[in-house]
Amino acid sequence: MDLIFDIPLEELRRRRSAKWTHHPSDVLPLPVAEMDVRLAPSVAAALRSAVERSDTGYAGDSTELTDAFRGFAWRRWRWQVEVGSIRTCADVAVGATEVLRRLVSPGDGVVVMPPVYPPFYAWVREAGAEPVPVPLIEQQRGGRLDLDGIERALEGGVRVVLLCHPHNPLGRVHDLDELRALAELARRHGATVISDEIHGPLTHPGHTFHPYLTVSDAAIETGITLTSASKAFNLAGLKCALIVTERHRAMFDRLPHELSWGVGHLGALAATAAYTDGDDWLDRLNGQLAANAALLRDLLARQLSSVTFPEPQATYLAWLDCSPLGFGPDPAATFLDRARVALSSGPDFGAPGQGHTRFNYACSPALIEEAIARMAQIARL
Repeated sequence: MDLIFDIPLEELRRRRSAKWTHHPSDVLPLPVAEMDVRLAPSVAAALRSAVERSDTGYAGDSTELTDAFRGFAWRRWRWQVEVGSIRTCADVAVGATEVLRRLVSPGDGVVVMPPVYPPFYAWVREAGAEPVPVPLIEQQRGGRLDLDGIERALEGGVRVVLLCHPHNPLGRVHDLDELRALAELARRHGATVISDEIHGPLTHPGHTFHPYLTVSDAAIETGITLTSASKAFNLAGLKCALIVTERHRAMFDRLPHELSWGVGHLGALAATAAYTDGDDWLDRLNGQLAANAALLRDLLARQLSSVTFPEPQATYLAWLDCSPLGFGPDPAATFLDRARVALSSGPDFGAPGQGHTRFNYACSPALIEEAIARMAQIARL
């Protein structure tokens, strides 16, 4: 196996990032969306070079970064991103909130699709709107958009849909027909789709990711994409993300002038290197993530057979249905207290998260094995 997660546990514990400082040292930390990887060589080289020349000021001209993303988008997805259609921001959270503020009025509704990344709710409320939950259907089989439910929300006056694509925590890559149908609904009702595609580069072998803005003319008319190298290349702390749109560029003039000043200079340099020379490393990573997901499924089948999860098509996150264990609505609390394994709390993702946890498998196979062994031990008591 081509191991990309080869960092010893004692070395990982010396990291000062959120994943490795939120819990005591006897806890295996698997909730925070960070990966236990060494940086892609091109990224590490770019950062070392910047430090050696003391190049640590504010982010400068973004042309190199946006050109690098345009090349990456074409190579990975045959997405021809137009010059002038990209605006930079510090991260997807900041970008989403500022875009939402330009699209909603106080009290407006915004469609979200639980179980979904918990900050979605916070972003909507920060913009002065209210989340309108339209849960995914067929969740045990990976989840699908409830197009009928979305249409009812649009008929009721909602004009913004916040799409998680690929979906966190289910790992679902929404298929072409779903996305086209969503775009038609949005066009028919004069709505905008904000597509969070931060996990798009983390699509597993054998699956195809279609950026929303590529699926149809209706998607181009209705879509705004948020993306970043932060998840795929483990750069979250460096602060650099992109807002991409074709038909909503007039909105760029209404975004705060300070938005681009929030971009981290090192983040922009790292993302440029990742988008330019990180393809081979990313392909290795995605292969290992698929192998880790298969390992997790095998370990659960042998040691915790009542716990299941839909096959992830992307991301490094498994949505574990732990309800058969009888640990109540928030089994993550039990696993942390009794097994010393930290997982994400299912109820934080919305009502369908009752009895579930989210497991981050972007780590060594040995760490996955140890986590499942600990979890199985307390389940047998």
